[in-house]
Amino acid sequence: MPRPEPRHGGQRAATIVTAALASLLLLFLVAPLAGIVGGWGLDGLRALASDAELRASLGLTLETATLATLVGAAGGIPLAYVLSRRRFRGRGLLAALLDLPLVVPHPVAGIALLLVLGRGTPAGRALLAAGLEITGSRTGIVCAMLFVSAPLLVSAAREAFDRVDPRLEAVARTLGDPPWRAVRRVTLPLAARGLVSAGVVMWARAISEFGAIVVLTYNPKVASVLSYERFTAYGLKSALPVAAVLVLLALVPIAVLRTVHGPDSLPERRG
Repeated sequence: MPRPEPRHGGQRAATIVTAALASLLLLFLVAPLAGIVGGWGLDGLRALASDAELRASLGLTLETATLATLVGAAGGIPLAYVLSRRRFRGRGLLAALLDLPLVVPHPVAGIALLLVLGRGTPAGRALLAAGLEITGSRTGIVCAMLFVSAPLLVSAAREAFDRVDPRLEAVARTLGDPPWRAVRRVTLPLAARGLVSAGVVMWARAISEFGAIVVLTYNPKVASVLSYERFTAYGLKSALPVAAVLVLLALVPIAVLRTVHGPDSLPERRG
């Protein structure tokens, strides 16, 4: 009868190899960011006091990301509700189209936006005639952020609605509530934590955007574009304080998500 030792020895070896690979991956992901924050975090915070261009770019980043998130929530939350609750022809295709900006290279996303909203396009000319310029403006930054980050909000909001039992809405309707009131009084409060998380995820993604913005609107500069410009013009040392500020800023949405979902959980993303 075969002895179990070799099998247990193989399991131990597999466990050791798996742990080693996982540790190497974790080190690979954490070490670069820890190096930026540990080595240049204080310099970045000092730069906020002395560097007017950095303060302006950071303020612009926060402003446009917040506006993009508000616009995305206004349109994305109702859309997520429809995708969660309704069954209709083309629903799968619609969901796939919504995910498409997540897999398109972001410079390509910027080029696509430029082809639709640029000054020489029919839509761009119509918007310009109405006093709304897209390229080279805050509006263009918001459009770029919205394009690349709104799908994350829709996906996370849809999951939040999926977790609410639709029978609760049906009960509210049997008690006399019209559909919109049942959603407002029952579904939205129960899905609130997930919806807040969806907004935070979109806001964080908008802040980190670079590729689409740099194509559509190089100036005025958001913080990611400023970091790139200083790296290409003045070298790594000049870009590091800006990069450190961006990494520190990225900790804010992570802290919010941990607060909303507890210390051991983060919102899941639909695969």
